[in-house]
Amino acid sequence: MKISKMFTGMFALALGAGMAVTAQAGPEEDREAFRNFFYERFPDVPKEDFVNGAYSIDPIGRENWEAIEEFPPYEPFIDAGKDMWDTPFANGKTYSDCFPEGPAMKGNFPHWDKEKGMVVTLEWALNKCREDNGEEPLKYKKGPINDIVSYIAYESRGQITNVEVPEDDPRALEAYEDGKKFYYSRRGQLNFSCAHCHLQNAGMRLRTEILSPALGHTTHFPVYRSKWGTVGTLHRRFTGCNKQVRAKPFDAHGEEYRNLEYFLTYMNNGLELNGPGARK
Repeated sequence: MKISKMFTGMFALALGAGMAVTAQAGPEEDREAFRNFFYERFPDVPKEDFVNGAYSIDPIGRENWEAIEEFPPYEPFIDAGKDMWDTPFANGKTYSDCFPEGPAMKGNFPHWDKEKGMVVTLEWALNKCREDNGEEPLKYKKGPINDIVSYIAYESRGQITNVEVPEDDPRALEAYEDGKKFYYSRRGQLNFSCAHCHLQNAGMRLRTEILSPALGHTTHFPVYRSKWGTVGTLHRRFTGCNKQVRAKPFDAHGEEYRNLEYFLTYMNNGLELNGPGARK
């Protein structure tokens, strides 16, 4: 398979070459190489179908998944999230006062906030809204945060991923590069990177599961996982992956995971949002 010189360098890092990630290529060059790698690895998969994760390459699993989607297990969470969106805070204001564009706004996240000098994720923004209105922040990985994010994701279905790395603020590129470095760096006792499973070995089996392609990973969150018995956020999944390679997880929506989400979502630019989803 022909891969660009830039992508070969990133891929070598994923294989443990030990080199540092550099900014030799810009974000758009990275995205093109990332996307083309999967297009060439899975030439029979329609390009728009990568939003379905492992089910884009697993026909048997897809049949089971499509049957589950007839009666989606995440529907109660969407309903609970709508109630949260519509229920006033103690001061009489609602989430709509923070987000006048309405709940169909997932396509706006993550984004670089020049004033704050950081990547802002949807869940972080929701908690900032709560704190600004005198409410306690929600826990990031479990509980009601999943309800309101499920509702927002549902209302945002069909939006196209379009993350920007502003050229006029070098801090944005630095955050992107930090996320990129995280993705390709080995960690934990097993000495694995994110790319080992979801790039190098995408489509291979790990025990009974097929490893999903990284392309499309951010489009369908939050997801209801049968393993969890509930809906979970992208950062909960980041945490689980780190634990699986026996690495100490970082704080959900801390700088490390926010930058990782920034990079990974940028890689999915052009793909349609279709969350919330259901997975094993």
